[in-house]
Amino acid sequence: MTELLFPARPQATVAVTGSDKRLSVGRIFCVGRNFAEHAKEMGAEVDREAPFYFMKDSSAIVASGSTIPYPPGTKDFQHEVELVVAIGAPAWGVGVDTALDAVFGYAVGLDMTRRDLQAAAKAKQRPWDFAKNFECSAVITPIVPKAAFTPADQNISLSVNGTVRQQGRLGDLVWSIAELISHLSHHYHLVPGDLIYTGTPAGVGPVAPGDVIVGSVEGLPELRLTIAPPESY
Repeated sequence: MTELLFPARPQATVAVTGSDKRLSVGRIFCVGRNFAEHAKEMGAEVDREAPFYFMKDSSAIVASGSTIPYPPGTKDFQHEVELVVAIGAPAWGVGVDTALDAVFGYAVGLDMTRRDLQAAAKAKQRPWDFAKNFECSAVITPIVPKAAFTPADQNISLSVNGTVRQQGRLGDLVWSIAELISHLSHHYHLVPGDLIYTGTPAGVGPVAPGDVIVGSVEGLPELRLTIAPPESY
């Protein structure tokens, strides 16, 4: 048995509804500009030739119901509510017609974003890592197995302190779940535990310490997140 120099980092896991077992999280693929109105509000166009992605580390995972500190390095911390797809079977080079066979289940997620850092990266044509991939930036509810939920044209929404900010329909996704899985599987060996954050509708905006975020997709558990003051160094 290999002896580690330092203790291994705890494995990120997500609860599963109706089960005592948890899903071990692998990679987190996030789809950019997958709602046309959100792309428009960000001053961008939808790329209809192929979807594009950015990634988050599994250490970004935080459970719904948590309280997280306002993150360092930003003055514009923003919410993005999303439908999350959990992969439950290997997928490599699969077609759109069979892509959904790889799905384990679905959840509601938040892609929390340091928007000012994203804008600065865009201006210099640099990667978005500082803006997207940081601790507690991938919030998620328990996963509902696919037998109990089928994405169609359900409402997806988000409120902050009781005021609705984001509102959309899953039917407005530019790239469908099957198309996303198929496309990714031609570039990666998708494996159980990989997550896909499928994109956010229009209405993204800033949050501040003390704010309570509630995200929902009809038929899935409600997501709730509280923002606390920043941690001191």
